[in-house]
Amino acid sequence: MSPTRLPERILIPLANPRTAADLVRIGASLMDRGGSLIALGIVEIPEGVPLSDGATRARTARRLLQQVLDFVPEGVELRTLVRIGRRAAEGILETAAEEDADLIVFGWSGTPGGRRGAPAVFSPTIDAVVREPPCDIAVVKQRGVADVHRILVPVRGGPHAELALRFADALGRRMDAEVAALHVLPPGSGEQVRAEAERALGAFIRQHARGGSVPLVREALNVRSAILREARTADLLVMGAAVATGGAGTQPAPADGALFGALAEHIAQRAHTTVIVVKTRQPPSRASFERAAQQADTLESVDRAAEERRSVPVRVDRWFAESNFHHGEFGDLRRLVALKERQGITISLVLPTLNEAATVGPIVRTARMELMERVPLVDELLVIDSASTDDTRAIAETEGARVVQHPDVLPAYGSYRGKGEALWKSLHETSGDLVAWCDTDVRDWEPRMAYGTLGPLLAEPRIQYVKGYYQRPIVEDGVLREGGGGRVTELVARPLINLFFPELSGMIQPLAGEYAGRRALLEAIPFFTGYAVEIGHLIDIIERVGLDGLGQVDLERRVHRNQELEGLSRMSFVILQAVMKRLEERHRARLFAELGSTMKLPRSSPTRLSLEVIELADQERPPMIRIPEYLERRRAVR
Repeated sequence: MSPTRLPERILIPLANPRTAADLVRIGASLMDRGGSLIALGIVEIPEGVPLSDGATRARTARRLLQQVLDFVPEGVELRTLVRIGRRAAEGILETAAEEDADLIVFGWSGTPGGRRGAPAVFSPTIDAVVREPPCDIAVVKQRGVADVHRILVPVRGGPHAELALRFADALGRRMDAEVAALHVLPPGSGEQVRAEAERALGAFIRQHARGGSVPLVREALNVRSAILREARTADLLVMGAAVATGGAGTQPAPADGALFGALAEHIAQRAHTTVIVVKTRQPPSRASFERAAQQADTLESVDRAAEERRSVPVRVDRWFAESNFHHGEFGDLRRLVALKERQGITISLVLPTLNEAATVGPIVRTARMELMERVPLVDELLVIDSASTDDTRAIAETEGARVVQHPDVLPAYGSYRGKGEALWKSLHETSGDLVAWCDTDVRDWEPRMAYGTLGPLLAEPRIQYVKGYYQRPIVEDGVLREGGGGRVTELVARPLINLFFPELSGMIQPLAGEYAGRRALLEAIPFFTGYAVEIGHLIDIIERVGLDGLGQVDLERRVHRNQELEGLSRMSFVILQAVMKRLEERHRARLFAELGSTMKLPRSSPTRLSLEVIELADQERPPMIRIPEYLERRRAVR
């Protein structure tokens, strides 16, 4: 960040979102126009406990963070994030690096924290981050900022004082408060020294403040007492870390590795008003390198931490906790619309159909009324049909959907039977920056099936693709029984994933038909044309964007048409083929001498026993971005 600019990305770690109002107001006042605030919740998981155990606590933390949105001033962008970790400080540092934060704003009660025998200046978490700051730091002793008329800034020069004045100036301008810059001289300094100090202070103010800050030069034997005395007339005190500048009355610089220095820490604890102490990030000193070398000598702990970060099971556990959402987190559809509009993106909802006359009508009607008319979340509703022989198309059109037959799309490239083919061609027929797909053989379809998968994409920029999961009752002999659905997932897909693609082992329902993704990703991956489209998506996407680019969301319950056992066997056969194909590609080796594409099905009757041979093999469509007609259509859309 330029020394004359305000921060653009401000991270606000929150232990208690209910006390966030002042921190959000301060962050919004310090932020450069067009910047963003990030409210961060950290869920700490003790050593020895799998990180995945934090999934439920992460959901609770995300719900609590939603309260922060009530404090956001109009026109200010705020995102909420929850991270899982062993120690809060590590999670804050990692997030600051991921988000390229310019400033971290901590709230502090004013009471030193820490365990008995290991006292902390502020708290163990704040102290740990401040010692090696990844960016500028501001610690706020919270005493309220609802009514600020006068802001006091003690300055003695140096980068921390520059940052303090720049922040105080921004707060003054946005809170309509007077800013007084205070410089303390030793008693009996004389008129000439005082005049020089006033000129220097005026020049300092003109260089680092845009508003009309008032210069104050005072003489005092005790600098601490002078600042505390002047602070009694202020509503807010902003102070930088101590630096050594030489000369009488100068406060000593903090020893290397200290936090803000004795002066700033003493004032922060003793002042009765709200205090903000700031520290700018500085290049690492020789002493900090020496400390790092000493820490590196403790090889056992370093290796253990590194191994934990590298371990696939641990990465999956952490992902499972951090990226496992519930549709209820996104139930405020107007908030989703605001996120969509703020990001300037559009959304397409695609419903693939094949003889779904019994269920497609209510689905289209509900999607149109709830997601387009009541709130404008979805911009485009498309039914992509696979040559239905019933009334599916007529019903969908009557209910207000645009209906396209997938064999009619890109006819020069031919057409294959299968859901994957329909999904691939739906990319050509839609224009949304986000694309959501929902199955249409669902009896109890609710809008959450769509907005649930869209929510994480709108709320967290790191996520590129979201998969739904749900309880899957099964109908047996006309009776609805809980559990029992998802047989191909449990008997085929999950064992294969755990054996060959363990990065995906946290996916609860990898074959679910409800999912959404960013067009920029979807158009860049191939599509299997049939049953293997879902497993192919996951394998190809994790190769492209990594585990952190995936999310999953609990949609609670879904009742749909269950296939007979033979249909499930065919599905399993095709999924096995796709996994083996990707496995060979990943290892760049021919692992299987012959990969069959025909399946033999036993047929028996009282008079005949035979084998029926059927051809079962998904084709593979190239990334849509390679299709010239698609590129031309995208240019026209833009």
